[in-house]
Amino acid sequence: MKLSVEPASLADIAGSLARRVGREIHRLRAAGVDVAATKSSLTDVVTAADREAERLLTAGLTELRPDDGILGEEGASIAGTTGITWVVDPIDGTVNYLYDLPSYAVSVAATVTDGAPGTMSDGRRAIAGAVYVPVTDELFTASAGGGAYRNGVRLQGPADTELATTLLGTGFGYTVERRTEQIEVLREVVPRVRDIRRMGSAATDLCLVAAGALDAFYERGLQPWDYAAGALVAREAGVDVRGLGTNAPGEEMLIAGTPAIAAELAQLIAGTYGRLEAPRD
Repeated sequence: MKLSVEPASLADIAGSLARRVGREIHRLRAAGVDVAATKSSLTDVVTAADREAERLLTAGLTELRPDDGILGEEGASIAGTTGITWVVDPIDGTVNYLYDLPSYAVSVAATVTDGAPGTMSDGRRAIAGAVYVPVTDELFTASAGGGAYRNGVRLQGPADTELATTLLGTGFGYTVERRTEQIEVLREVVPRVRDIRRMGSAATDLCLVAAGALDAFYERGLQPWDYAAGALVAREAGVDVRGLGTNAPGEEMLIAGTPAIAAELAQLIAGTYGRLEAPRD
């Protein structure tokens, strides 16, 4: 697909909007939080700030890139004509936001569906993206082939390590069934790594792997808005982002780390899910 705009220019747009909207939701948080709705379960909440942030992102993208498509977690759905669709998560880590915990972020990614390397299981490939963490004022940006950056400083990914000394990030779903399954996998993983961190924002976790602040990350059940920008930041920092076996990363499983660690985690996790899903006598 021949694009009429360079990915680096799209990354500038993503970064500017993510920072602008992130600062606004940070300001709104100081005024208090209203739960507007729930989604998959009573613990999976949507705040009024989520909806306002998605409205601001949609308005900004419509003004700057009126012919592009938009897909948002809270319902934004606009069909474009350019081949570019912006995938946005207005607040990734809404429960953290609700409780005034610092790990929440605004995620903005420009995606295409050309089937090139880097395509995720949803059929999209991010070519530019940004993740902004308001509490720490950290802006992570990346463009396809252009590298990944935190506040303008290039990221190089985690250092080589062994699984036994890996600081591993993960996350959990919101339904009882999904959480129970994930805990069983965690039972197998925990004894084999240095320690586990559960931040509550997959977009932030992927950026932390890119920055070397986590050695690796895995999670099942992620949606495109959760990972579109963060996975690109990780990849452009040299991180291997993969799924299980030969499957593309995405909802079934997303694993990020050095090639050796990502492969070892994939084998361990696949074996555990295989045992969980095997028919019992």
